[in-house]
Amino acid sequence: MTMIIALAAVILLTVCVALRLVPGGVPIRRVAVDVAPDEPRPFGYKMAWLAIRTEDTQALADLLGLESRRAANWNSGIGTVYDDTLGASYVYLTPPVSGWSFVVGLPLPHPVGPAFVDKLTPLMLSLGQRFPDVQYFFTFPLIDFFAWARVRDGELVRAFAVNDEGVAWNKGRITSEERVLGLRLFELRGVRERQGDAGGEIILYPTEDQVLRIARCWSLDPTQVESADTGDGCGVLAPAPSAWCSERRRKRAA
Repeated sequence: MTMIIALAAVILLTVCVALRLVPGGVPIRRVAVDVAPDEPRPFGYKMAWLAIRTEDTQALADLLGLESRRAANWNSGIGTVYDDTLGASYVYLTPPVSGWSFVVGLPLPHPVGPAFVDKLTPLMLSLGQRFPDVQYFFTFPLIDFFAWARVRDGELVRAFAVNDEGVAWNKGRITSEERVLGLRLFELRGVRERQGDAGGEIILYPTEDQVLRIARCWSLDPTQVESADTGDGCGVLAPAPSAWCSERRRKRAA
């Protein structure tokens, strides 16, 4: 099992245990939940998020299947999903920013490999039946995991993920935004075909900055939402649905 699969499994197992043992999820004790509307707070580094083209927070929360919801402003919502303990169990649905709503949290489904059921694509396609543009991003440099995907008008147009073993998810054509950034083909970091002092081709992963730049081209760079022309707001904090928990594929009988 690769490091990324192991990490994803641990994160999602934590979510499942939390949801089953504590009604409504893990009690929010480490972060004070404030409902006073405030300005957007940046996020994105070492985080996963969905960007959805909608301002209908209620409809989005319903489609996501979020239960035991509670109102939370930006500061307490982003603080919760970045908390070392609570971050494994909660997602934060932000107030709309320039026509976009974000679902932020590590418990979101991830493309963790063929050994696990793909729960991300069905989720995005389901949201894409209601909203015109649905995007997914994940960046975690510590484990060399970078991903982005996009559903437009109900169709999956691009999906890409790379982990410590190389490309794990690659669907659709490379977009113009990826080409502009020089993102074409990703393989393991290192040197290929080294020949004496001449060396060989240096192979690199995408960077966290490049993932954020794709987000900026497709929707909004979440690290810069503070500068968005929007007023104060209050979002929704909720335990991640148990349906998002990691699930191994069942082996077919011979």
